[in-house]
Order: sequence, then C-alpha cells, then structure tokens
Amino acid sequence: MSNKATNIEIRTTTSSLKVEEGAVIEGTAAVFNSPTNIGGLFYEEILTGAFDEVLNDDVRCLLNHNPNYILGRSKSGTLKLWVDENGLHYRYNTPDRTFAKDLSDAIDCGDVSQSSFSFIALEEVWVKGKNGDLDTRQIKKVGKLFDVSPVTYPAYEDTTVAKRSFDLRKKTNDTTTNLSTQKAQLLINKNLS
Repeated sequence: MSNKATNIEIRTTTSSLKVEEGAVIEGTAAVFNSPTNIGGLFYEEILTGAFDEVLNDDVRCLLNHNPNYILGRSKSGTLKLWVDENGLHYRYNTPDRTFAKDLSDAIDCGDVSQSSFSFIALEEVWVKGKNGDLDTRQIKKVGKLFDVSPVTYPAYEDTTVAKRSFDLRKKTNDTTTNLSTQKAQLLINKNLS
C-alpha cells in the first residue's frame, strides 16, 4: 500500500438517512462547522467549502466503506453528490442487488441511520485549545473524496483512524498536546484489543 493510501481518513455524521419513494436513499455524509471529538485526542471540524474541488471526483457509495458492496458511483451517474450550507449530501436509487434491498429495509426501519465519508485532507489548520481544552483540526480543503457510505457504526469511535490523524498532527506541529503521547497510545491499544 502506498504512503498516500495510509492517509485515508473516515468520518461519520449522525444525520439521518431516509428512504424516499421508489427506494431513493439520501444522506448527509459530512456536516459543516460542527466540531467533533476524535477519540479524545482532538476536535475536528469540516469547514464550509472543503468539498468544493472534489465534487467531480469519481466517488463511490459503499455500504460500510466496503468496496464489495457498491450502491452507486458518480462516474456512472448512479450517485449524486452536492453541498449546501449544511454539508455534503448524497443520493442514489437502490440498485437491484440483494444487499442494497436489505440496506434499504434497515434504513427504513431505523436500524441504519448514519453516514460517513472517506477522504484525504489537502489543507488543514490546527487551532490550539484554550483553558486545557483539546486542539481543533479544521479541514479547509479535501484533496480526494473516495466514498460516501451508509454505516452501521460511526467511524468517530474508530481510534485507529484518529491515530492516523494524531500522527499527522505530531509531524506538522509541536508535540505539546492536552493528551500525552503515552496516554494516547494506551487509548489506541485499548481500542485495538
């Protein structure tokens, strides 16, 4: 795996998914200007305009980010992406695939209610936390958008993803954080076991 691929990050929003007439699925993959705690290591905020340059990427819609369960693709016209003042949204028609029909049912009854996206950040700003609060990573520009996904579990609880972001933070800024590296590693190890 190339070094570039190891920088792929996944983030989840709690915005609701909905099934519209004709099994059209619509979701919000990212909410703008809404700070989220990433594994107790730092806050992260996706800024308005972060996706402006990647909306024409060849993006897939995958179930739980699994490439074996493709629901739509922007290049083929089966996935629509757009942004508004609230965030990044997506829509697809449920394809004639067993897993997609099962997912539509799970969304309709509320068993699956969250969305996610995987990306590589192109431009970010770190804001030092005040009064002992965690630092905030602001994503100004996304360099690559890989997929949007209806998900069973939110990626924000996935410390492995947060660890990759935390490692990038250590490389790009001073190592003074509100969570010691040792405590962060203990948290990561705990979540990996």
